[in-house]
Amino acid sequence: MEQKPAYKRILLKLSGEALAAGGDGLINTEFVLEIAEVLKKCLSVGVEIGVIVGAGNIWRGRQGKKMDAVRADHMGMLATTINALALQDTFIQAGIDARVMTAVDMNKFAEPFVRDRAIEHLENRRVVIFGCGLGTPFMSTDTAAAVRAAEIGADVVLMAKNIDGIYTADPRKDPTAKKLDTVSYREILSKGLAALDFTATAFCMEKQIPVLAFGLDCAENIYKAVMGEKLGTLITE
Repeated sequence: MEQKPAYKRILLKLSGEALAAGGDGLINTEFVLEIAEVLKKCLSVGVEIGVIVGAGNIWRGRQGKKMDAVRADHMGMLATTINALALQDTFIQAGIDARVMTAVDMNKFAEPFVRDRAIEHLENRRVVIFGCGLGTPFMSTDTAAAVRAAEIGADVVLMAKNIDGIYTADPRKDPTAKKLDTVSYREILSKGLAALDFTATAFCMEKQIPVLAFGLDCAENIYKAVMGEKLGTLITE
């Protein structure tokens, strides 16, 4: 009997650092191709896929310490579009129909984000890659992932990170830190756990959107998450 996925429609958050991991440049093309092959497996079992991509491999707004904060964030939005186009190109090479939709109009490069059009793409087995975050400064791509998930009716936000879940403290600094299998939004907010930013956490709590945070050291983890295998940390009410 064919195994059914745990989620029908997902919003996958990929960090910019994840795209560069293990490579010697801004984007590790071989690893992105591995991600593409895993997404093909997800599509083959009927999963609809939206992707939000960060830009930490290129630029973060907070890097521009002496810059106007809004302009620095605009640079970050542009950087997410570079990553989104790189993902699209690799996905197409892998045989996936992929579209980039941006919150800021860039009609020469991508489609403008329109909710109904995004859902139409998803229903037609196209992977939709959302660029430019929400198109406004001061809002992280974590928050963009939460909002886009609500807009497209995603069953879950999959946070593919450079660490294998959420810990009681930073495991790179505190050897006594313990990994959590589950955690509530309220615990993240009250204890200041490093998971996703507070705005995204509060939004997911309000909209009751589950979030699964897991490590992207292996691209196959995305498929495992989709199929409901136990990994990472599940954030729920």
